[in-house]
Amino acid sequence: MIEALLDSVEKARVFDLEQLRYAGAPSHPAHTPGFNYFLHRHHARGAPEARTGASGIIVTPEHSGTHIDALAHQAENLTLHGGIHVDEGVQTSVGFKKLGIETMAPLVARGVLIDVAGEKRLEPEYAITPADLERAARVEVREGDVVLVRTGFGALWSKPDEYLRAAGVSAAGSRWLIDRKVRAVGADNMAFDVMGPPDPELKVTLPGHILLLVRAGIPIIENLNLEELAAAKVQEFLFVCLPLKMRGATGSPVRPIAIA
Repeated sequence: MIEALLDSVEKARVFDLEQLRYAGAPSHPAHTPGFNYFLHRHHARGAPEARTGASGIIVTPEHSGTHIDALAHQAENLTLHGGIHVDEGVQTSVGFKKLGIETMAPLVARGVLIDVAGEKRLEPEYAITPADLERAARVEVREGDVVLVRTGFGALWSKPDEYLRAAGVSAAGSRWLIDRKVRAVGADNMAFDVMGPPDPELKVTLPGHILLLVRAGIPIIENLNLEELAAAKVQEFLFVCLPLKMRGATGSPVRPIAIA
């Protein structure tokens, strides 16, 4: 069984869905300054032996670059998913005692790409509707799937000003995904939602964060690189995403892959 599994993996194509991390990469205003790396131990002459070492320090919000949101990340009226109130000792200076990222199991599931952009990137700040998702879906979305939505803005990762004006999924689009009982969602933009004005019905910005994380308990993966996957016309794949086990954290950097 193991040999057959390894053989099938070796014959498959692996798509790396992570964006490059570097100082100056796009960052949500709430999570600035974003990713920073400092080399503090250097290879240098004068060492007591032939071996020298180098190492650095990473300083970054957990919601920087390609990352996944823990269910503790968002609250509605100071209430987390499952009716957990943040004023009952669950929120501390060193993280959350409930629904932190360490409570999230590895994501290994059927993945579905809904390439709404197709051959042309969507308009800036366009809100993707259920009709757009229906039209672009080439395979059936099933219960337990991880659904990745492509806006085309992932190709603008090196242009932060343009990237931060990306299209996103509307509140109605998030409800469409919730109705299909997906396991997780993701997109090639900063916030999955459109980073715009408050939703007229929910009266909040980023309404998908309330609908998905708080009400439905569905994790969100942001800042995906879906360009290679879309170019290969792959709509169905094995999706693997492993959050770091950081106790009490509200999210985690990830390097997701699609195997097809």
